[in-house]
Amino acid sequence: MTNRQNKRVVITGLGAITPIGNNLAEYWDGLLQGRNGVGSVTLFDASKHACQIAAEVKDFDPHQYLDKKDAKRMDRFAQFGVCASKQAIADAKFVIDDLNADRVGVLIGTGVGGLKVMEDQNENLLTKGPRKVSPFTIPMMISNMAAGLTAIHTGAKGPNSCTVTACAAGSHAIGDAFRLVQGGYADAMICGGAEAAVTPLSFAGFCSAKALSTRNDAPQNASRPFDRDRDGFVMGEGSGILFLEELEHALSRGAKIYAEIVGYGMTCDAYHMTSPVPGGQGAAKAIELALADGEITPDEVDYINAHGTSTQANDSNETQAIKKALGHRAKEIVVSSTKSMTGHLLGGSGGIEAVATVMAIQHNKVPPTINLANPDDECDLDYIANSSREHQVNVALSNSFGFGGHNVTLAFKKYG
Repeated sequence: MTNRQNKRVVITGLGAITPIGNNLAEYWDGLLQGRNGVGSVTLFDASKHACQIAAEVKDFDPHQYLDKKDAKRMDRFAQFGVCASKQAIADAKFVIDDLNADRVGVLIGTGVGGLKVMEDQNENLLTKGPRKVSPFTIPMMISNMAAGLTAIHTGAKGPNSCTVTACAAGSHAIGDAFRLVQGGYADAMICGGAEAAVTPLSFAGFCSAKALSTRNDAPQNASRPFDRDRDGFVMGEGSGILFLEELEHALSRGAKIYAEIVGYGMTCDAYHMTSPVPGGQGAAKAIELALADGEITPDEVDYINAHGTSTQANDSNETQAIKKALGHRAKEIVVSSTKSMTGHLLGGSGGIEAVATVMAIQHNKVPPTINLANPDDECDLDYIANSSREHQVNVALSNSFGFGGHNVTLAFKKYG
């Protein structure tokens, strides 16, 4: 195949299952309203854990999209990924058939995959013996199953893969999918992130690392990015999916176009397992690479959906990274962390945050950073505190950073 370079890539479908809404309309409305998805943990007994709060997906019914037998054989993270993917395909009004299936791919990232299944089956092993471990244990727990099962349930036979890069996984998946369409290897890609890590082992591990907020008596105030009183992140769960399509392919079928994806930057801090490099140099470089890839100048950037985890290290370092990459423009660009409402979806965060970023471009409205009462002195940008804002958004960035030093920035642009 020839002419693999410089194909334009647009977003024609979006899907979202989140702590503040189980479809695109509910999610976007929740963001604009500053809806808080954090509450006490209900998915397991968290009474012995230091952190007892999470941003759980509420009233999720996988049987809206899957029959009972298929749903039962999926971990919750895979259910989220498959169902959000079906939403995105439906939103794009795209039909996968024998004529196009080989040109439609799937790339869905996750941080930990089927952790709940692994914990449950390990309990069976220890208490009941190896014969009581389900034969579906391995296919339900492995991280690639959100991508694999999405292909099985949609018929997409093109490029299929899974990124597992901690909290950068969803954004890596979107960036890699962008490259596949841009390079001519697929006409369309179903891509994003999915996670369901509100489990006893996950909480115990993060609590031991002192990464989670312990504001158990005030869960609604616990996720507070860029605030001086932040004390850790709040775990979230769900999935955000984009349907990417080559521009001419989308135009030929009269598809609605939300926005164009134009840039992808990724780096590694090469510094520490869990801590970002002081000063945010790696993150700044990812932003710079995304701008260069999209042929965007700092003066053109209107909005940044920040990684904004509500941890001491991330928020100050990300602020420094934005300043390094965008210079004098940094203080003029609006920035917000939607994790203040959804919590931190780990590998799923890049997916739902890319959806939010695309919607901000589509509607010229920017979601807020809620719970920002007392800005940290080291966090001195315009974080759209507490209320959404009408704002012209022609160019927007979405940042994601993960354990291991992974840094990703995606650049989106208004189509036209």
